[in-house]
Amino acid sequence: MFDGIGFMELLLIGVLGLVVLGPERLPVAVRSITGWIRAMKRMANSVKDELEQELKIEQLHADLKKAESKGLSNLSPELQESIDQLREAAQSVNRPYQVEDSKSPAQEAPKAEAAVEEKTPATETAPKPTGTDTK
Repeated sequence: MFDGIGFMELLLIGVLGLVVLGPERLPVAVRSITGWIRAMKRMANSVKDELEQELKIEQLHADLKKAESKGLSNLSPELQESIDQLREAAQSVNRPYQVEDSKSPAQEAPKAEAAVEEKTPATETAPKPTGTDTK
């Protein structure tokens, strides 16, 4: 990171920071500067990773175009591997969710009403005796 800066230059920057900021504010300033540097590094790494991913996708796309132009019979192993990777990716995207066979809402509605009727008790309510409260 500090390719062009030697130990003496860093020491001079530290002494100047101590004189200008003082011993109380210098650690806070160093922490905030290192936080900014870390954030910039993270941002640069994420941009680099995204670009690498996009370049890989573009390469796979170009390989697929080559394979289509050649025909799918006489392919080099690299092109065949690229096509297989693309097929796997397409299948994972297009694969529907595994859903149990569910019936239409019109068929389930009478069953739901029947279930509600079964859960409600059909007992008659008897009047409670008055005057003898036990708590």
